Amino acid sequence: MLHYKIYSQQHKEWVVLVHGAGGSSTIWYKQIRAYRKHFNVLVVDLRGHGACEIENSPTKYTLDLVSQDILGVLDSLDIEKAHFVGISLGTMLIRQLAESNPERFHTMVLAGAVIRITPKLHFLLGLANLFKKIIPFMWLYKLFAWILMPKKTHKSSRNLFIQEAKKIKHREFLRWLTLTGGIAKHLVKINEKDTKITSLYIMGDEDYVFLEPVKRLVKKHSSSQLVILKNCGHVCNVDQAAQFNEVSMQFLANALD
Repeated sequence: MLHYKIYSQQHKEWVVLVHGAGGSSTIWYKQIRAYRKHFNVLVVDLRGHGACEIENSPTKYTLDLVSQDILGVLDSLDIEKAHFVGISLGTMLIRQLAESNPERFHTMVLAGAVIRITPKLHFLLGLANLFKKIIPFMWLYKLFAWILMPKKTHKSSRNLFIQEAKKIKHREFLRWLTLTGGIAKHLVKINEKDTKITSLYIMGDEDYVFLEPVKRLVKKHSSSQLVILKNCGHVCNVDQAAQFNEVSMQFLANALD
C-alpha cells in the first residue's frame, strides 16, 4: 500500500492530495494547514516517491495501476467519496480515477494539469527514453525542471522538484518512464469526455507547456472552470501558494453548500 498521512479527522468530508512525478506529499506543505480547517486531509506518496516503497512492483507501470493504488488507500480507511486535488502527473491519475470510478468523487481540482502530450513534452519524453540508460537520470530530471519551470519566479518549485527527485531510485525512474509510452492517445480519449464531475483547473500564466490545451478543453466541458494565476509557472500551488489556497478553498467551500 502507498505511504500516506492524515491531517484532521473531525470533519465530514475528505480532500485527497496527489503529487506529481518526481515529487512527494511534501509538495502540499503550503496547502495542508488551510485545508485541514474545513476538511479531513489525506496525502499520499506514489510508488517509489517520498516514503513509499512497494515490494515486487512490476517493471512497467500503467495509469490504471498507479491510480488504483490511491483507491486502495481510500478503501483501507473506509473513505467512500472525496474531493481530489492533484498537481501535474497527479492530475492524470485523478482523471483516470474519474474515468474508472466516478462514484468516488465529490469534486476535483486539477492544477498544472497535464491533459495532452504536447509536441514539446513528446520531444522531452523521447529524449529521456533515448538516453535513459546512458545519462544519469537526475540530469534528465533537472532538464525537465528547467524546461517546465524556467523563470526566477519558479525557483522555489524548481528546487523542491529537484530535491524530491533525488530520493527516487533509478529503477523507479525507469518504471515511471515506461508509463509515458503510448499515453498520448489515451489522454486524448479520456479528456475528450466530460465526466460531469464539478472540476476546477488551476494553471499558471507561465505554464508554457500545458496551459493552452487546458484552455481549449474547459471551453468544451460545462462541468469545468479554469482559473489562471498570474506570475506563476507549472507548479502553481508552490509558486503562488496564497492565491492557490484562496481559489481552491473557495471552490471546495462552494461544493459544501
